[in-house]
Amino acid sequence: MAILNSILQVEGLTKSFGDLVLLENVSFGLAEGQRVGLIAKNGTGKSTLLNILSGREGYDEGKISFRRDLRVGYLEQNPCYPEGLTVLEACFHHGNSTVELIKEYEKCMATEGHPGLDDLLLRMEQAKAWEYELKAKQILSQLKINDFDRKVKHLSGGQLKRVALAHTLIVEPDLLILDEPTNHLDLDMTEWLEEYLRRSNLTLLMVTHDRYFLDRVCSEIIEIDHKQLYHYKGNYSYYLEKRQERMDAKTVEVERARNLYRTELDWMRRMPQARGHKARYREEAFYELEKVAKQHFENRQVKLDVKASYIGNKIFEADHLCKSFGNLKILDDFSYIFARYEKMGIVGDNGTGKSTFIKILMGLVKPDSGTLDIGETVRFGYYSQEGLQFDEQMKVIDVVRDIAEVIELNGGLRFTASQFLQHFLFSPETQHSYVYKLSGGERRRLYLCTVLMRNPNFLVLDEPTNDLDIVTLQVLEEYLQNFKGCVIVVSHDRYFMDKVVDHLMVFNGQGDIRDFPGNYTQYRAWKEARQEHEREQANVRTTPAETKTARRRTDEKRRLTFKERREMEQLEQEVAALEAEKKQLEEELCSGTLSVEELTTKSKRLPVLNDELDEKSMRWLELSEWE
Repeated sequence: MAILNSILQVEGLTKSFGDLVLLENVSFGLAEGQRVGLIAKNGTGKSTLLNILSGREGYDEGKISFRRDLRVGYLEQNPCYPEGLTVLEACFHHGNSTVELIKEYEKCMATEGHPGLDDLLLRMEQAKAWEYELKAKQILSQLKINDFDRKVKHLSGGQLKRVALAHTLIVEPDLLILDEPTNHLDLDMTEWLEEYLRRSNLTLLMVTHDRYFLDRVCSEIIEIDHKQLYHYKGNYSYYLEKRQERMDAKTVEVERARNLYRTELDWMRRMPQARGHKARYREEAFYELEKVAKQHFENRQVKLDVKASYIGNKIFEADHLCKSFGNLKILDDFSYIFARYEKMGIVGDNGTGKSTFIKILMGLVKPDSGTLDIGETVRFGYYSQEGLQFDEQMKVIDVVRDIAEVIELNGGLRFTASQFLQHFLFSPETQHSYVYKLSGGERRRLYLCTVLMRNPNFLVLDEPTNDLDIVTLQVLEEYLQNFKGCVIVVSHDRYFMDKVVDHLMVFNGQGDIRDFPGNYTQYRAWKEARQEHEREQANVRTTPAETKTARRRTDEKRRLTFKERREMEQLEQEVAALEAEKKQLEEELCSGTLSVEELTTKSKRLPVLNDELDEKSMRWLELSEWE
């Protein structure tokens, strides 16, 4: 069915990898202004669908139609740029029509006679290309990236994700496709992006595990389940309610079909070979009924009831720890005594030292000074950002067997490696498949499996929510809430932190670490209340005259356009060249070695040179007033 104001239409899409069918005869559309969240379990084709829509991957059957002249922006889950690029160059990498137009303009200006300049100037104005670089710098600054000349190879994962986000947003796309946009973003950046998307008029198709983000940004949900798409007209909370209704209705339908199937199967067995027309009709209906009755419809979930080993009263004591990298302080005389069964969340901006603190605790990084005393009964289970480095050619089941053949669960249950993997939603077929065939989320689930099967009593989880599907996250949250041991979680997932931790350790940077007695939502409310109080105090201290003066200066200030900034850079080069020419000219005129003809020529050149220099210097000063 056609959609009003449709910008994207997908019809009969089918995609498979060998024998694995991910999408089968899928159809859907997007209308202008829709904000759609895409939900599915790991390995069922979310990223594959986004890659197909962005043109990065092909498909077997079907048709994809975009509105003519539609600008599409795509943020990949793991963006990658050539290492030699600077931050600003990365924003223009892989080009678009505006970037190509700027390159065409620069090439024209570098060519003698500037062929086609008039047409280019008109096109630059129409495309608003003069402001493109300025816009890129503004968005990068809002994303707290201020070193535009820094090489991308020196960026952290969070910084690289922000550069890729800026790269995607500056083109002002009509359709924005986001694959896990909050991965590696700190909490402030996640909230900035959330507010940016809520205020924009973009059409949005997004995959994310961040349920607060999904609930506040998206107004519709598409779920991929058993190779099919299901639509829900509402946010994430509405989706949960309606999905359960769908599951209950499906269970009733399958059960009813199975009861009728048993009756029809008895009729098929008793029916003689020579059948009439009605019998043949009933036989065809029987085979259709059989398809429904034999559906393996299971709402399976990961069941994390792995046994935690005994843990004593002494956990760990940090005494006057210090750690720095050059001028960057991570820990500054940090002392803390960790309590039994404590569940701590660690939050803070990227680069404030959260992961370094975890690595010091795990013995992977040494402090500059101070001591760390860990209890004898403590058995760490460490889930790191980098993840377990699997042998790509190993089979999934062999990864688990290399750790243990038998795993003990709560209640005295003992599982074989294969049974334990089925507990984690790895089917027998997947267990005997190779690691390189797993999706990113499936690898993370396997990694989590290898951490928990060692029966730790102190879990240290560094960004555990990245790449895990929402179903797995829900059960992991329940497991951690009931975990009979200690937990430290570093995460940018606000919902996850609210469900799991008792208190927060807030890393403010430069060794400033504060303990907050509550979850993230409570901390955020306290922080906003404090900021509001500080603003009110600042307003009281500011006199009316000072406020009015400041406002007038702000109104009079304006920023340079792309064209003016280019002009200013060109003037700097020209003024320097003219000053060098003037100096050389004055030295030659005073040398006494010039002929009469040379002396005349150079004497005429000097006043012209001074006029040019005055004119260009005045223009540069004018522009610098707006800089």
